[in-house]
Amino acid sequence: MDTLGERLRYARKKNGYTQDSLAGTIGVSRGVIFNLEKNKTTPQTIVVNSICQTLKIDKDWLINGTGEMNFSSDNEKQAIVDEIAELIKNMSVKELRILLTIANSLSS
Repeated sequence: MDTLGERLRYARKKNGYTQDSLAGTIGVSRGVIFNLEKNKTTPQTIVVNSICQTLKIDKDWLINGTGEMNFSSDNEKQAIVDEIAELIKNMSVKELRILLTIANSLSS
């Protein structure tokens, strides 16, 4: 499997998802999945992270074809951190302070 699209299609089918069901699960249109599988577009980080979490696959494997397909708990943790980092880019200072308060309360 030489391309992201080929790897995505393989992992999707192996996990029993159709393009529609995967798209619905991660909150994108079927066209997004179709275009990724046909290598017509470059995926956004948040989409890659959602795909990897849903299909339980390693991000490096999906993007670059390196390593093992299934991810470890360390990789899952990093994928979550990456997704949070992507989400907070557009937050206001007020929203970030609220998020920080929540994070601090969870870590206590």
